[in-house]
Amino acid sequence: QVQLVESGGGLVQPGGSLRLSCAASGSIFSIDTMGWYRQGPGNQRELVAEMRSGGFTKYADSVKDRFTISRDNGKNTMYLQMNSLEPEDTAVYYCNGNGVRVYGSRYTLAGDLWGQGTQVTVSS
Repeated sequence: QVQLVESGGGLVQPGGSLRLSCAASGSIFSIDTMGWYRQGPGNQRELVAEMRSGGFTKYADSVKDRFTISRDNGKNTMYLQMNSLEPEDTAVYYCNGNGVRVYGSRYTLAGDLWGQGTQVTVSS
């Protein structure tokens, strides 16, 4: 089976930094778009940042200039460097993959691939 697994979450003080990782496992040939989403207490899940396989990136306005997304296409691994963290960044962060192709198929998976999430808490 194919899956995404997040890691790197934890407790950090305001102004601190944290680096999240998302590792893909299984017979995955490629992933078109990989992104980070988050869901804070009482909030809906929102896009934080995403990156296409070709290098195009997109950030939410609230994290622009503070967060940096990157990925290793060969390993199908994605990272999120979070700097100048604020209490508002507290949320469960989820890894997402869209346009997932597995070995032996010319077609992409019908639906998105989601990880289980990792908790990020920003508090003093």
